[in-house]
Amino acid sequence: MKIHQLIGGVSIPVTNEEQDFIDKHGSVKLTSLDERDAWLAQNLVRKGIYDVSNDNVTLSKKTNEKHTK
Repeated sequence: MKIHQLIGGVSIPVTNEEQDFIDKHGSVKLTSLDERDAWLAQNLVRKGIYDVSNDNVTLSKKTNEKHTK
């Protein structure tokens, strides 16, 4: 790993479909998502790109994460 990669932070690979979800949603209520978007949101939470708030209803994007296609 090169120094500029370490300084730039860790990249998280995402699919095109996940990237579309990220571009479309900053903060969103889980109840407003359809089944497919809920599945994508779950994967993005596992990857550490989104967090579920304390109320367990709102999904919000982490601001310091980098992702690549």
